[in-house]
Amino acid sequence: MKIRIALVVCAALVLGALGAFLTLKPSEGDAGQVRTEGQALIGGPFQLIDHTGRTVTDADFRGKFMLVLFGYTYCPDICPTELQVMTSAMNALGEKASRVAPVFITIDPERDTEQQLASYVKSFHSQLVGLTGSPAAAAAAAKAYRVYASKVKDASSAADYLMDHSAFIYLMGPDGRYVTHFNYGVTPEKMAEVLNLHLNSIL
Repeated sequence: MKIRIALVVCAALVLGALGAFLTLKPSEGDAGQVRTEGQALIGGPFQLIDHTGRTVTDADFRGKFMLVLFGYTYCPDICPTELQVMTSAMNALGEKASRVAPVFITIDPERDTEQQLASYVKSFHSQLVGLTGSPAAAAAAAKAYRVYASKVKDASSAADYLMDHSAFIYLMGPDGRYVTHFNYGVTPEKMAEVLNLHLNSIL
């Protein structure tokens, strides 16, 4: 089981990486870093329902940075781990956290109802917004962010099926455009460092 999960994670990361990087043009950077030119084709309009039952669009987050993670509440390990990283990073920002909107968008709207998300988000940062919607609306949001997601039957699980999915956390700017992303396994300290860098650049 552990081996299968590891393979799922690797496959999700590779497929997600392809979606994230094929739209970018690399160029030389300072100190061995890689910078990108042009605008990454990640993100876009969406209309979903938040965990309180309110209709939400991408425009509702304008003026704030967004930390966006796609996942699902029945996720056994990846999603809660990454949401906890987001929570710790947000806590480290102090008052600056008010300028960041952490967002969790489900890839499993069949099970992730508003009520399910409302219960789930309570375990993480108080500002976390859980978003769901119709299968078509959720799929459209995932497609806009180049997110890989696929249902996999799991006879050994009481949940009946799992969702293979990419595990990036996207940072979107106050204008709604892609800024950067965090790979699976990023530390809260590193995420907070990057967030502070961008928050300080826009006072």
